[in-house]
Amino acid sequence: MSSTPLVGVVVPAHDEEELLADCLAGLREAARAVADRARVCVVVVADDCSDGTEALARRHRVGVVRVAAHNVGRARAAGADVLLSRPAGPATWLATTDADSVVPPDWLAAQLDARDAGADAWVGTVEVADWSGLPAPVRARYRAAYAHRAGGDRHRHVHGASLGVAARAYRGVGGFPSLASGEDVALVRRLDEAGLRVLRDPVHPVATSARTAARAPDGFASHLRGLAEMHVIPAAPGTSPHEGGSAARIS
Repeated sequence: MSSTPLVGVVVPAHDEEELLADCLAGLREAARAVADRARVCVVVVADDCSDGTEALARRHRVGVVRVAAHNVGRARAAGADVLLSRPAGPATWLATTDADSVVPPDWLAAQLDARDAGADAWVGTVEVADWSGLPAPVRARYRAAYAHRAGGDRHRHVHGASLGVAARAYRGVGGFPSLASGEDVALVRRLDEAGLRVLRDPVHPVATSARTAARAPDGFASHLRGLAEMHVIPAAPGTSPHEGGSAARIS
């Protein structure tokens, strides 16, 4: 059994054959950047897939867990369970991203730096990779809403696409709950409530897709769709027009 610590990366995937290869390529680069500090094991959780997601993951020589939950909370938890019970040595740090996202090369290095500084968890941010398929106002609406939840060198966002947690802390708060969406927010809330040290990092954003066809209800895609569907309410005399309509929350 190696004495080098193991970082486990969980990637839940429901019919992600089109985007998963780019996700895994980004994770390979991030793993290379920490090769002198840790071993990295990536597990794709193929959740109720009917396309080539599982076969693609195997071609990329990463671990595969097959579930039929159609539930991102259960999928993340299933991947974490595998990584935390590896016979060859369990992961001591868990990271998670999404199959439609590409992590930056220093993504895992930032998490290990946080771990080495005593953090129990690391919470990153996301940025949209390509806005071209969405109406022009959506980008400004998104950035205004996103900036509203940031302050100085901290932020209050939580994204399953950019999250890391020490194994002992993850176990201590009960792991990811079996939620169809918001499992990431619930986990970080538990960590905060337990008084654990959660480092919120705005400097290493993960690039994520701008799709509005949601894999999980009320997730990031739903938020973008809500921004796209906002409409301008005509102004009353002497006032300025304002935007209305329902937009999903952004975590």
